Amino acid sequence: MNLPRGRLEKSRVVADPRDTLAEALDRGFTGYTVFESQDALLLDADGRGIVTFEDGVPTRAYHTGTERGGPPALADLAVPGPYHVTMYATESSALSDSGDDVIPPGMAAERLAGDPALARSTRRAAPTDQPRASTDETADSTEESTQGAVEAFLENEAKIEAIREQARTEAQERAEEWDL
Repeated sequence: MNLPRGRLEKSRVVADPRDTLAEALDRGFTGYTVFESQDALLLDADGRGIVTFEDGVPTRAYHTGTERGGPPALADLAVPGPYHVTMYATESSALSDSGDDVIPPGMAAERLAGDPALARSTRRAAPTDQPRASTDETADSTEESTQGAVEAFLENEAKIEAIREQARTEAQERAEEWDL
């Protein structure tokens, strides 16, 4: 994601990204926000999540650690807080027009905050000409969100391998328990 140098608006630690998303919507914020999870802060994990906003509505997402954009980037960022959040104001014309990282208006509120009411408010505030990640505009947002989350999960080979390894270990333990 190619971002311009913005004017620092805020830098703080928040327990829940909902606060930042709601504030951006309430203020009609245009610019971008960098979310750095506690894993990145405390465990030196790779990556930050970047969400761009236009008039308070999230429009794009990118994760620097996985180098994925759009819904998969939100899935990569959806980890327990707290988050260090930095907000930078820019002109909307200065934000990237890349189509690979577009997100539907309510998806950030659903994925990062788990807040359906905020997601509905964000969708209502979104302009009708805003680019959408889904080509089916009539799709139910919950179905769209679930499908995007599943796709993002299936693309993350490290998480799948960790689940497989855990299943192998549990199976071995049970087999030993039952003398098989």
